[in-house]
Amino acid sequence: MTLPKKRSLQLRAFAKINLCLRILGRRPDNYHELRTIFQTISLHDTLTLSLVPKGISLEVSNAALPTGPENLVWRAIDAMRNELKLSFGVHALLEKRIPVARGLGGGSSDTAAALVGMLRLTKKKVPLERLMEIAASLGADVPFFLFGGRALAVNRGDEIYPLPDTRKESIVVVSPRDIGVSTKDAYQWISAELTNRMEPPKIWGFCALCWSRQERVANDFEQPVFSRHPRLKEIRDGLLERGAADAALAGSGSAVFGIFRNPARARRAARAFPEDSVFVVESVSRENYARALGWRVTG
Repeated sequence: MTLPKKRSLQLRAFAKINLCLRILGRRPDNYHELRTIFQTISLHDTLTLSLVPKGISLEVSNAALPTGPENLVWRAIDAMRNELKLSFGVHALLEKRIPVARGLGGGSSDTAAALVGMLRLTKKKVPLERLMEIAASLGADVPFFLFGGRALAVNRGDEIYPLPDTRKESIVVVSPRDIGVSTKDAYQWISAELTNRMEPPKIWGFCALCWSRQERVANDFEQPVFSRHPRLKEIRDGLLERGAADAALAGSGSAVFGIFRNPARARRAARAFPEDSVFVVESVSRENYARALGWRVTG
């Protein structure tokens, strides 16, 4: 098989926040049943894919991250090469800007960008149902990043239902340099507070948040994470004191975000955390997400 004429492609891989994250309980398969509302934000990594005669190679700007099969981007490329039955190889360059292991979904977003990039670069198609299967096999959050915007996720977080976008909002993301929270640890902490019996979520508030932004954000990870890392609660409270309409832990942490109605106020609030990595960004609608990715989900 000869290489296509277009041999290189660059994509942005956007971060996410969880506007609501409820853990219902532990499932029979030992995963946790959850309900969450994802929202993509403009903070992003950059992934460049280039077709080469053979093999898979990956460069990552963050030297702490693996560059072989342990990396989900590498595995996504390998999965698509097998799915599309490609004989040629791929070189990938991943430029990281999304903080790692901070609950912002950077690894999952990079993985989804690799899947989409392989389709765009080869001009081939995979049925959506099959693409979702591949995405879910790589990580529970990966299917969401095929859609972007605002979406409800259920089960392990891999069953996605796009929601109406709301108005663009300014968001301050504070990523503490000295605090990391592994997802594994966060789930162990929250499991200690749950029974094995599945319990219903606070359904009215959750449904209201699905269709509007009138309800406060909420994250069930906050109690166990804040009890072990009190400074994260201080950051959340500091964002609220400085004018955030809402503020919460991002995923399982350790990043914290605040939603601001006024961009100037967001920029002023960001200056209050000089010892941390701080990003002033904005929400990204599904339409703008699809445009930036150069690809639209279709059945």
